[in-house]
Amino acid sequence: MKPCTAAAALLFAVAATPAFAQKSAVSSTMPEPARWSAHAKAITVTRDNWGIAHVHGKTDADAVFGMIYTQCEDDFNRVENNYLVNLGRLAEADGEAKIWQDLRQQLFIDPQVLKQDYADSPQWLKALMDAWADGANFYLSKHPETKPRVLTHFEPWMALSFTEGSIGGDIERVNLTELEKFYGAKSTAQRSIDEQNAMAAQLAQVNRDVEPSGSNGAAIAPGNTANHHPLLLINPHTSFFFRSELQMQSDEGLNAYGAVTWGQIFVYQGFNDRAGWMHTSSNVDAVDEFRDTLMRVDGKVLGYRYGSDTKPFKTRAITLQYKAADGSMKLRSFDAKFDHRGPIVRADGDAWVSIELMNKPVPALQQSFLRTKARSYADYKTTMELMANSSNNTIFASADGDIAYWHGNYIPERDTRYDFTKPVDGSNPATDWQGLMPLAQIPQLHNPHSGWLENVNNAPWSGAGESSLKKADYPPYVEQSIETARGLHMVKVLNDRRDFTLDSLLAAAFDPYLPYFARTVPVLLKAYDALPQDDAQRKALAPQMEVLRKWDYKWGADSVATSLAIYWGEATGSPVAGEAYREHTLWEDYVATKIPAATLLTGLQTATDKLTADFGAWQKPWGEINRYQRLDDSIVPHFDDAQPSIAIPFTASVWGSLASSAARAYPNTKKRYGTHGNSFVAVVEFGPKRVSARAITCGGESGDPSSKHFNDEQDRYASGDFREVMYYPDQLKGHIERTYHPGE
Repeated sequence: MKPCTAAAALLFAVAATPAFAQKSAVSSTMPEPARWSAHAKAITVTRDNWGIAHVHGKTDADAVFGMIYTQCEDDFNRVENNYLVNLGRLAEADGEAKIWQDLRQQLFIDPQVLKQDYADSPQWLKALMDAWADGANFYLSKHPETKPRVLTHFEPWMALSFTEGSIGGDIERVNLTELEKFYGAKSTAQRSIDEQNAMAAQLAQVNRDVEPSGSNGAAIAPGNTANHHPLLLINPHTSFFFRSELQMQSDEGLNAYGAVTWGQIFVYQGFNDRAGWMHTSSNVDAVDEFRDTLMRVDGKVLGYRYGSDTKPFKTRAITLQYKAADGSMKLRSFDAKFDHRGPIVRADGDAWVSIELMNKPVPALQQSFLRTKARSYADYKTTMELMANSSNNTIFASADGDIAYWHGNYIPERDTRYDFTKPVDGSNPATDWQGLMPLAQIPQLHNPHSGWLENVNNAPWSGAGESSLKKADYPPYVEQSIETARGLHMVKVLNDRRDFTLDSLLAAAFDPYLPYFARTVPVLLKAYDALPQDDAQRKALAPQMEVLRKWDYKWGADSVATSLAIYWGEATGSPVAGEAYREHTLWEDYVATKIPAATLLTGLQTATDKLTADFGAWQKPWGEINRYQRLDDSIVPHFDDAQPSIAIPFTASVWGSLASSAARAYPNTKKRYGTHGNSFVAVVEFGPKRVSARAITCGGESGDPSSKHFNDEQDRYASGDFREVMYYPDQLKGHIERTYHPGE
């Protein structure tokens, strides 16, 4: 799909400006060592005393070279792993159990197509991809002690396999079990992926059924702030250690700071000196399944029905390598099937099911990089015309005083007579997508009268108070979810307030109120108070009820009530979360109105028994249960109650907590350890002359356990004591750990 006129004009203008036309000392025709040296000489890396890299290059390509070099310094393991996942080559490192994940990826990511996409890319983008590959390869040449699992040499086209930066992309909608059933017999290899999924089942079930576990974003207009400067909250909820924090600058107008998903060439969530952007996972329906009616002769599939015609399936051979148990590399081949919409990913009775989703790597990479240079609302809006961000909502703020919200950025238009939440009839041409919703028609807000806007992965119909978008104004496929406890909480802390500062916005982001329990615990207390005086439960639960009766519904490290409530919530609310979600009912309302009183009371006894069994008594402060621990840099973490850990006072977002730590116990632990939630968090103020920000990164910047920056931010992370972002050179003075050129 070609970019629209405005986006094409932007790209033309960008390519023609001196910023991109500036002559570089690096030529793609130079031998690799010469290119590497030329880039390195043009780059200065300043590490501050938190280990954060501030990269400056003469050109944007130099900055990309330097930033990927520093990412490799900090955590090459995660850089490589992200590309093994996105190239569909994970089985080469982790064995046959990953074959189906790799196959899923390569149904959409064809290396031959990506190589051609690279060749056809505009010169400025090719220069960035060249620099990206050169920076990673230069790192490997200078660090022979680093032993890649698979990728010993990076090629520029590989950057197009991973263009958007979200955690859990659209491709993950394809069920691996169903994919395996369709394309091959079950593997005899040990399935480590199944083991990992089983370990995460309890938490995943709650998150999946109640609300997406994504992110918090908010923008505050100047009229609602004490200094009359716009503010931005950046609070992604991802897997811990999912992104690097850095600054990338060039003499071509680039000066972006924020979170970079390991291995990518752009700041995914962050800000420059005039504007900032935050993404939250969107519930826009941008992925659909189509049920193809097979046409057979003598049992042989000839194609699928499409209207009055029969269309043939396309076939592409995919050969994957995997590491066998003995360490040798083996091959496995598949004949992948495609209809005119996308790959076949499963069978449904006698039909085959295809899936259609966004697959626009070049526009996606262009948009992801260009938005980091957008310095106004108009600039940023123009990058959105590329329509290549399928899984995100966007929260924006700028020094000009603008705040804005876009609900999605890739919304296929459809015939609303059909229910696209389920597989639709692929034989009916009327179910085909009808192009993309123009940017002007996508749900969006610009400078709402309320003076604030937010999104926390919930429906956007309350996201700006009195100025919120109206559900009735849009087709149903623009939003698939409902309100959540976290959404209600965010509105509560933002509405009707005119004195926000950086500090108070940060305090709001850590507000300890838990709306789920404020709604459900009074119902539990009422059920208890209705018990007969001689009822055995009245005596057995009296001490617990006294604790909950006095509770203010706020989390805290020293709070016994928080522990008791969460264990009770899991015993009573978690089993019905899916049903509440399917009925489009707020989870806590469902629990408060539909669960019998006896079940609520029994659930409290279950929680009491569980706490007592695990910790010797149910009176256990939350901070002694809920912990942060980082033992090493394994992609899949492991935990040990006998090893050092620290208390985390906040809890999972499903209870309505804005600050999030999604934690659980493991087979070898009684304490709970977080793996997901607050990761990189920042608050940003856009003054007329300077930008000011405070931030924190989960754990620390380095993935090396021997580095002092492996866990040096953990205490600040737990307490919400954010550090000053050193964006300007004068802020770095006195806080510089090291200054060097890559390779030194």
